[in-house]
Amino acid sequence: MNYLFEMNGISMAYDNIFALKDVYFKVSENDYIGVIGPNGGGKTTLLKIILGLIKPVSGKIIFNKSLKNGSGIGYLPQLSTGDITYPVSVTDVILSGMMISKKIISKMSLSDRKRAEEVIDELGLREIAKASLNELSGGQLQKVFLGRAIIGNPSLLLLDEPGNFVDSNFEIEFYDKLKDLNKRMAILMVSHDIGMISAHVRSFACVNKGLHYHPSSEITNEQLAAYGCPIKLITHGDVPHTVLKTHS
Repeated sequence: MNYLFEMNGISMAYDNIFALKDVYFKVSENDYIGVIGPNGGGKTTLLKIILGLIKPVSGKIIFNKSLKNGSGIGYLPQLSTGDITYPVSVTDVILSGMMISKKIISKMSLSDRKRAEEVIDELGLREIAKASLNELSGGQLQKVFLGRAIIGNPSLLLLDEPGNFVDSNFEIEFYDKLKDLNKRMAILMVSHDIGMISAHVRSFACVNKGLHYHPSSEITNEQLAAYGCPIKLITHGDVPHTVLKTHS
């Protein structure tokens, strides 16, 4: 199996305080990995290094040629209310995902616009394609921003807490769509909800300054403790959820 990228001894520090230290990590084509860990453990820093937004203080990350020059990676960041106040249409938001290689939407080619139409249809957004973001539900918003992330047909899709804005009516549909996308791209998904994503991911990366890779979607409290990941997995009947312990 081909690796998309490989981290060798990556460390990152802010004001001489390590956010990540001596991380070794590989992601392969069509992997589906859940990234878990406490707040402040380095999950966001990990994503920023992969995206090339920050440079580590030591170590190196080696990319497959499909991820060179910032292309080949789709990114769905955490959403906030500030993301939905600007009066822009669903179609233009999705089309803006092509701006990695284009300068302005008005310069988009016919093929770019055709690709946007394909994504709109794939995600079932046709009925709201002309709507403004402030008219949408949380689940619809997340699908729109997912469309922006995948319009360029990335080899790797990074998701940062994608369940935050997904309401119960869209949750199953959203994760089913990620399963379909995983057939053609690797997915790295940051989440605090082990119980929810364990039904979808195939393995876990536990990040708490260091990184421990767990090659299965089944993970126990004992394993979390061994990985230095201060998260407690609690199951009530058929609905599991997680609680973060006190972390210093």
